[in-house]
Amino acid sequence: MKELSLPRPSAGLPHRRLCLAADVEQYGRLDTRTQLAVQSELVRMLDEAATLTGLDRAAWKRQPQGDLEFAVLPEATPEDAVVGPFVHHLAVRLGDRNARPAAQRVRLRIAVDTGVVADAALGHAGPAPVAVARYVNALQLRAVFAALTAADLAVIVSDRLYQDVVRSGRRDLDPAQYVRVHVREKEFGGYGWIRVPGHAPDDVRSALVQAPEPEPSPDADAPSRTTLSQHVHQGVAVGRDVVGGLTVGLPVSPPPADSGPAR
Repeated sequence: MKELSLPRPSAGLPHRRLCLAADVEQYGRLDTRTQLAVQSELVRMLDEAATLTGLDRAAWKRQPQGDLEFAVLPEATPEDAVVGPFVHHLAVRLGDRNARPAAQRVRLRIAVDTGVVADAALGHAGPAPVAVARYVNALQLRAVFAALTAADLAVIVSDRLYQDVVRSGRRDLDPAQYVRVHVREKEFGGYGWIRVPGHAPDDVRSALVQAPEPEPSPDADAPSRTTLSQHVHQGVAVGRDVVGGLTVGLPVSPPPADSGPAR
């Protein structure tokens, strides 16, 4: 009997992947020569942190954008290794670099999410790339950085990653170190969790209290509308009519501490 060969899946088909964005704070204030150096050093620090964590950076699908690198990680990447050891090693590398005499200080915002991703003509499509682009530019993350001036690194992970990975009790992950925020950026709305290595959660909360409230989305009163998304190019989401399991609209008040689990 002739063996049947199944067709190969198209490269453009969506897959579930871990997505990460690393953005240099206030990059636009640097002169051209310094920008060139900072870009090179950012890549070097990401490479070193990945190597120390046992991650293969050569397998990352990277989309450089000047002051920002967006990356889709391989399917087998352990998520706890990225939000735990990788972030730790990156913080150490960044601290060592900034401690050098006369070094132009580099501060990084990191966003991580997991979800549907597909290769696209201008980069990647899917809810996860869009969410990462929104998280890394979240008003709350910027406000925390502005208030905690000694911090070199601030990290935000999606609620999905926090619930599935951080709260699981895996290695090097302490759920108590993260502070919950509701992010509204452009058409995106969803919960995220902020951690600033070297700073206590109370420091993050104090910084958030001083932060201005995000502007309500124009679509906040129309929750039934589909979310505009879906591809990231130069940090901008382009596309339409895609819903990726994101919370859209105004934040829902969390239940009281003694009310038991949400239903």
